[in-house]
Amino acid sequence: MSDKLTAEYQPEFELDSQGNRIGLPVLIDQVPGVPRGELSGIYALLEPLDADAHAPDLFMAFAGADHLWTYMPHGPFASESDYRAWVESKQGNRDPYFYAILDQQSGKAIGVASYLRIDPGARSIEVGWITYSPQLQRSRIATDAMFLLMGNAFDLGYRRYEWKCNVLNEVSMRAAKRLGMTYEGTFRQATVVKGRNRDTAWFAIVDSQWPNLKQAFQQWLDPVNFDDQGKQLLSLATLRG
Repeated sequence: MSDKLTAEYQPEFELDSQGNRIGLPVLIDQVPGVPRGELSGIYALLEPLDADAHAPDLFMAFAGADHLWTYMPHGPFASESDYRAWVESKQGNRDPYFYAILDQQSGKAIGVASYLRIDPGARSIEVGWITYSPQLQRSRIATDAMFLLMGNAFDLGYRRYEWKCNVLNEVSMRAAKRLGMTYEGTFRQATVVKGRNRDTAWFAIVDSQWPNLKQAFQQWLDPVNFDDQGKQLLSLATLRG
């Protein structure tokens, strides 16, 4: 797969005075960090993670689903107080900057995601720490949440949006591809998580891809794309072309 990407991707370049190929110039004005605040969509509402506001709902949403923590560096949590302590250790951080994912209808927090490795100088940002409760998985809310995070990043002026996961995490690998991420390769023996080796797969979207992806997300999320039983009429992959 990495060989295929290398064959397909040819970077644009200029020649310097010595005839060496060099990358195209990039505006040096760095983009802002991520301002704190809500991100609101059709189905999802993202709020800065807060123990008082979100920990009880999240602990209840995650209860009995210990498989959610298999590839995470934290969890599972034996009690609500344990989970609350974890949230308190993360809330207010600038990097990673955590959001609670809420159902717009119920107002309940049912998942978590964050921005991380925020590099305003390179205009690069990553999404990660994604934890979907069973209720959130394979839902319009989940896709809307990812759309909100992508759109916010590109609206702020970032030019690269990254997704990384354990290469053995098939669910995360499939999710990245469904969302239109380009696989860029696997970093072998990249890190150790819970005492076990992790080979890390890298995916990304760059700003030139975003206009077409944005249109596909908007068409997929439109309520007219779902029948009376909530089944999609056109898949996101189909709309991406």
